[in-house]
Amino acid sequence: MKAYYTDQFVLPLPDGHRFPMAKYAILRTRVAVAQLATLEVPAPVTDADLHRVHMPDYVRRVSAGTLDPAAQRAIGFPWSPGMVERSRRSVGATLAACRAALADGVAVNLAGGTHHAFPDHGEGFCVFNDAAVAVRTLQAEQVVSRVLIVDCDVHQGNGTAAIFAGDDQVFTLDLFAEKNYPFRKEAPDLAVPLPDGTGDAPYLDLLGAALPHAIAAARPHLAVYVSGADPHAGDRLGRLDLSKEGLEHRDRLVLDALHQQGVPVAVTMAGGYGRDLADTVDIHLGTVQAAARISAAARARPESA
Repeated sequence: MKAYYTDQFVLPLPDGHRFPMAKYAILRTRVAVAQLATLEVPAPVTDADLHRVHMPDYVRRVSAGTLDPAAQRAIGFPWSPGMVERSRRSVGATLAACRAALADGVAVNLAGGTHHAFPDHGEGFCVFNDAAVAVRTLQAEQVVSRVLIVDCDVHQGNGTAAIFAGDDQVFTLDLFAEKNYPFRKEAPDLAVPLPDGTGDAPYLDLLGAALPHAIAAARPHLAVYVSGADPHAGDRLGRLDLSKEGLEHRDRLVLDALHQQGVPVAVTMAGGYGRDLADTVDIHLGTVQAAARISAAARARPESA
């Protein structure tokens, strides 16, 4: 299985910033130690590919550092060349993971999941929308047409839902904490809003009911799984109450359902803001482990046929 990493492209943040940049390098080290994947550095995404989703003027302003202060605050990061490079690499990692998944059955971006980015602006720590750019690029190349996006980050993927609204080639399934950020919600194809405090059993029941419907409706050539560690009970920005074991079950549920239907899947890590950084890394690692199990199953399938 291939996994793409971008943690060496550091996004400089001021002391005390709540975004946990350190998690990415720790995660990559643990993936390497466990020998879960072949680790690769992705190429940065091109302007041409970004323009398939994002307005050229927005891409230009991000690249030049000329967003107005309010727009930069909405993103949540101070501008720097490192922010631009990191954002381009993260989108490139999801595009590379999609290509690898189509070849191998499953692949991973050890970052990504920037689902709050809209065509003309970013918000919520998201500059460019990695899943949307990857999907639109592969569609433009006629590599795939129908795609399913399964978003299990605790925050609604509002940018992704808006980008694909009314598009019958891309189906969006989104489970999210109803009262959490973003406070203005969009309309994914199948929304599963969850009350504060939702725990393992009701979450998994709702996910298990939604997945077959989404897969049947999408009839996808490819899926993108936006996983997220932030539904965890120990997450500072979560509001749900899932355990680590519940999140492991979530990952298996999603990946097994797609594998059983023969759908290649690219996995992104998305959010995770644990009070204990080690918890966030553990959860992301569990997602990579679940993907590695699917990879092993995919490799074994021809031998058992």
